[in-house]
Amino acid sequence: MKIKPLADRIVLERLEAEEKTAGGIVLPDAAKEKPKQGKIIAIGDGKVLDSGERAKMTVKKGDTVLFTSYAGTEVKVDGKEYLIMREEDVLAIVN
Repeated sequence: MKIKPLADRIVLERLEAEEKTAGGIVLPDAAKEKPKQGKIIAIGDGKVLDSGERAKMTVKKGDTVLFTSYAGTEVKVDGKEYLIMREEDVLAIVN
């Protein structure tokens, strides 16, 4: 099944959580916090402006991005977890 987001929404897959702290301590699953970084899987066509035109999306498929803590809605498709959010919840593109 494919997911096609609408308007200014994007679908992304979270990157894996860190297994160790910077000091080398191994974290149990319960202590890991959900990463705020992910890879974009699909993007919508852009937000419709008052003029009727569509705004161009600033992110593209394949970008790795940072997003806000409580952004988006988690969905499960074919056993994989994805996050659907608005483009405005993206804080930065990671190069």
